[in-house]
Amino acid sequence: MARWPPELPGSPRFVLRSASVPRCLLVAAPIDAGPGNELVRVDIVVDDGRVADLLPIGTATAGETMPVVDLEEGQAWPCFVDLHTHLDKGHIWPRAPNRDNTFDGALAATGADRGVRWSAEDVEARFDFALRCAWAHGTAAIRTHLDSVAPQHRISWPVFDRLRARWRDRIALQAVTIVLIDFLEGPFGDELADLVATHGGVLGAVIPASAGGPDLDRRLDRIFTLARSRGLDLDFHADENGDPRSTALRAIAEATLRNDFAGRVVVGHCCSLAVQSDVDIERTLSAVAAARIAVVTLPMCNLFLQDRRAGTTPRWRGVTLLHEMRARGIPVSIASDNCRDPFHGYGDLDMLEVFRESVRIAQLDCPIGDWPAAVTSTPADVMRLPGNGRIVAGRPADLVLFSARSYSELLSRPQSDRIVLRNGCAVDTTLPDYRELDHLMQQRT
Repeated sequence: MARWPPELPGSPRFVLRSASVPRCLLVAAPIDAGPGNELVRVDIVVDDGRVADLLPIGTATAGETMPVVDLEEGQAWPCFVDLHTHLDKGHIWPRAPNRDNTFDGALAATGADRGVRWSAEDVEARFDFALRCAWAHGTAAIRTHLDSVAPQHRISWPVFDRLRARWRDRIALQAVTIVLIDFLEGPFGDELADLVATHGGVLGAVIPASAGGPDLDRRLDRIFTLARSRGLDLDFHADENGDPRSTALRAIAEATLRNDFAGRVVVGHCCSLAVQSDVDIERTLSAVAAARIAVVTLPMCNLFLQDRRAGTTPRWRGVTLLHEMRARGIPVSIASDNCRDPFHGYGDLDMLEVFRESVRIAQLDCPIGDWPAAVTSTPADVMRLPGNGRIVAGRPADLVLFSARSYSELLSRPQSDRIVLRNGCAVDTTLPDYRELDHLMQQRT
């Protein structure tokens, strides 16, 4: 039996033989593996850091001598794309724990920590630590929300700019504002939108559970106007609760249509949709599909926070209607959200962990089908990163290799022995030590 991980050759041209690739992540499969077969076995030819060809298994070396790495049906995925994170909040849990693990507790703990601790040096150290985690796990692109209340917006956005430049050749980074939507009224809204445009970012806002009616419509029209005048896309936090009266997703869809908005709109969470009536669900999903809105679900964070009450077992999972959305053709992504902060005390920006837990939480199996696209090609398209999240001839050989030959094997273990290739070369997958952050973690009394 061959040893895993296999040794990669020093040659710039080599073959990954007998790789099992999710069918949905191959732009053009060289063979038809037949209906119902979710994994396609191929030979992947790598040449000078790029995928040179995808060929039927066992044919790559016909007429040519090349070093061969036999994956023995182990899986090959494109590098992951994480559409919704909070890298500026990450890893503050040791010094700002959520005492009751409720949503209100998370808001209070984060606000208190931000007010006294989020200097440029602090944000940059934690942000860079998180990026190194994502890099080691095989992520190639991340969209992060940045807390943008004054004066934090003047601190965190320049930090983001520096880190984006530093990481440019490793992880493609995008940033989004996160403020309550009413903060965008008046001069501060223009200031923030101009800041986002200057940094090439995305304009975003949180719609609280209590928002609704004409005031919400007016505030939505305001953010759409700010975005349109500056050529910005939009990204919202909405309905992150279990209240069936919370219908911000529908309001956003109707505002997108009302404003004839041509940019891309993403809405995250959308939890309350799962506890609404069939009539309300139908109305909302019809509007979302018509508006061509993309949805990103954050199952691990929502599972952690939603329906949490002292001394009781949660009655629901806090996950939006993924299957129903996909049936409507609504683009659905799955993302990490918060890691080791008051909103989610765990997580490591490992998109395989996110996908594995999402399959279990939301029953994304029987078959798994196209769901691997939710952590690869679908978020790449939303982020306007054409070709990313797929295995395509001519594209960089940015791949994650697993010993697992089936989805059962893949999703049953952490796959800590994965190989991450960037431009055809294996990278160091050693994770940074939490001790690096100890000097930032002293709690203040």
